[in-house]
Amino acid sequence: MTKKTKLTADEHADLGRRLAVMRDELSRIQVQLSGAYPQTGPAALPIRQVIAARTALDKARSALDNALFEEYPAVAKTTVYYPHPEDRVASS
Repeated sequence: MTKKTKLTADEHADLGRRLAVMRDELSRIQVQLSGAYPQTGPAALPIRQVIAARTALDKARSALDNALFEEYPAVAKTTVYYPHPEDRVASS
């Protein structure tokens, strides 16, 4: 089997920013849907699915944060996967 190469520290940093931007967008979508649809019942399904997506994204960010600290302990910072708001810029 071919051994896969792990993300570089720079790739972790880029991915951390991109995932933070995605989480912020999912949160904005949840707020928008909460104002337009009920919180319970069948009509609440889209909101519940957005919340589930955000929860899954949070779990992935946490796992990647742990991987970063295992792979690059000398340069790892919690702000890689949980950047300050001013550092959450979508890359192209």
